[in-house]
Amino acid sequence: MSGAGKSVGIQALEDMGYFCIDNLPPILLPKVVELMETADGHMSRVALGIDLRGKEFFESLISEIEELRDNNEIALEIIFIDASDETLVSRYKETRRAHPIDNTLNVLDAIHVERGLLSELKGRANKIIDTSEATEKELRNKIFEHGSGENQSPFNVNIMSFGFKHGIPIDADLVFDVRFLPNPHYVDDLKPLTGLDKPVSDYVMKWKETRTFYGKLLDLLKYMLPQFMKEGKSQVVIAIGCTGGQHRSVTLAEQLAKDLSEPFDFKMKAVHRDAPVESKSYEED
Repeated sequence: MSGAGKSVGIQALEDMGYFCIDNLPPILLPKVVELMETADGHMSRVALGIDLRGKEFFESLISEIEELRDNNEIALEIIFIDASDETLVSRYKETRRAHPIDNTLNVLDAIHVERGLLSELKGRANKIIDTSEATEKELRNKIFEHGSGENQSPFNVNIMSFGFKHGIPIDADLVFDVRFLPNPHYVDDLKPLTGLDKPVSDYVMKWKETRTFYGKLLDLLKYMLPQFMKEGKSQVVIAIGCTGGQHRSVTLAEQLAKDLSEPFDFKMKAVHRDAPVESKSYEED
């Protein structure tokens, strides 16, 4: 139903790794199937958001669905997102948007027309989600629960090393400055290396101030990350910055990714923006 939360549902499926297309005219469904068949597995999970916005094409939807169900290579599921008439009227009043079914009707009459047109589709749905009393976060969790059997959204943690002289990452959620720690840059043998090299990491971590700071930071993040997840965030970027982004920040980013991957089942990745090294995922460690 228009206004029930389709866009939020599509965003949740996108976070789950689906290739998403919103507001697709039903007449184009066969073209999507053709793309899936020729994409060499790159479009094996596709989510399509369809409502009555393209009502001139909507009559073909049921027949297109029947053809898809006859295709043995396609596993088709329909999730119908609904809400009470009172809730939908309230949402339209809040947004002051016209109902897409007919802007000459009052909102309640348009909702009744839409409900009648969608009744057959709703009867074919594998899952009906009522959002009358649900927040956006609760809708996301219901979508994810249906898709994975779990009750929480996917959560990605990127721990990024960077150099302040190259600028602070604009996509960082948390930024920590480690320029106060002893700097391997001034040790001739360590200067050409990076924090991924053991001599550098040993040097950075041998100092009492490093170990004290690292312990406090690790405890802080162990507390904060579940709170971010609880609030419905799908990704957190933690930026660790030193002067050049090659030694201290790389060492600490790598160590954090390792130590945080153990207590949590998050997708954890160490990313090194300004160092000539590759990123590494710790989700399977």
